Amino acid sequence: MAAAIFGLQQPFFCMRRHKKCFYLQKEKSMTDQLREIGGRLAALRDINGISGEDLASRCSISVEQLEAYERGESDFSFSFLYNAAHILGVDVVDLMSGDSPKLSGCCLTRAGQGYAIDRRAAYSYRHLAFTFRNKLAEPFMVSVEPKDDIVAPEQHAHPGQEFNFMVEGRMRLFLGSISYDLNPGDSVYFDSSQEHAMRALDGRSARFLAVVMQKGA
Repeated sequence: MAAAIFGLQQPFFCMRRHKKCFYLQKEKSMTDQLREIGGRLAALRDINGISGEDLASRCSISVEQLEAYERGESDFSFSFLYNAAHILGVDVVDLMSGDSPKLSGCCLTRAGQGYAIDRRAAYSYRHLAFTFRNKLAEPFMVSVEPKDDIVAPEQHAHPGQEFNFMVEGRMRLFLGSISYDLNPGDSVYFDSSQEHAMRALDGRSARFLAVVMQKGA
């Protein structure tokens, strides 16, 4: 869990004939996304009275790396975002979008919809339950782009458990010192506190459903 222009979707609701309306926000670059998320990260850390040293230590990163995140100067892993949200006591969507989830009964996401954030060269995420509050799990549709280098990707970890279901293409899941090649229809369930990473195979993009479950949920 590119340096082009990305579509960033946020929910806005209006009452028109008692129906909820969904609008798309104007496209933003990945640089804009990183700056906005970094600003929210710094503000929430300040509100919670957590020092940069403390948050960096609890997220297993350096203070310099955290400062780069907060300035929007460095890309980040989903694991960091997930861990930081947990420490700061907010939903991961709060950090991603700045808009707190509001629904508690049902969240319907149509095909191709969801909160999209394309924040890493190799990965793009689409949150499939971004309007539902107090979630016990975080469902994402994840796209992984192929890379030419042969070096194993950097692995990250976050508390809880994770379920991945392959939808399209082929992908290699790195889980610590072992790896699994996944084909469409394959699935894997693992302890996400183990460091892990994904890589698309065959020079083609891969797409999978990732459900991240919180520790103790």
